[in-house]
Amino acid sequence: MKKHVTGVLLCCGVVFSGCGAQSEKAAVAPESESYSDGMYGAQYGSTNGVNGVAADGSGVIDPLLEEARRMLKDVFFTFESAELDPAAQAQLKSNAAWLLSNPSVTILIEGHCDERGTSEFNMALGERRADTVQNFLVKFGVQKSRMQTVSFGEERPFNSAQGETAWAENRRAHFVVQ
Repeated sequence: MKKHVTGVLLCCGVVFSGCGAQSEKAAVAPESESYSDGMYGAQYGSTNGVNGVAADGSGVIDPLLEEARRMLKDVFFTFESAELDPAAQAQLKSNAAWLLSNPSVTILIEGHCDERGTSEFNMALGERRADTVQNFLVKFGVQKSRMQTVSFGEERPFNSAQGETAWAENRRAHFVVQ
């Protein structure tokens, strides 16, 4: 019995010793499609600070990036529109205030659409949404040089389900701290 237990422990040691030999990069949160938009939780993004992990790959939680994740919330749009409704404007005013109080932060504004419409139409609409948000923030004092925009059209849905609830969650401008 003692030999059997020793053999099992030896096998476990060999198996687990291989697990510790992972690269240093593997210890950092893996590159994934998960980011937090503050309203619906995590689903898309990267380890460039969006999830609070330092961009230098150190795995250290950056408090400013963690705060940005909580404070910079997505804004949502109606079907086939890039116009900001009152709720979106209120959220963008809050985002602008936070950005103005944190001048070292630069952001990427992602324009997203639901799956309806052609890919070309949705890419153009996503671009208009991101540009609309950027222009609004500039109007409230955020330097344009601190912001970049990109459209993902329908390519990165927040909610892959069908129906108006899912589509409404996908029609958004999302903030990524760079």
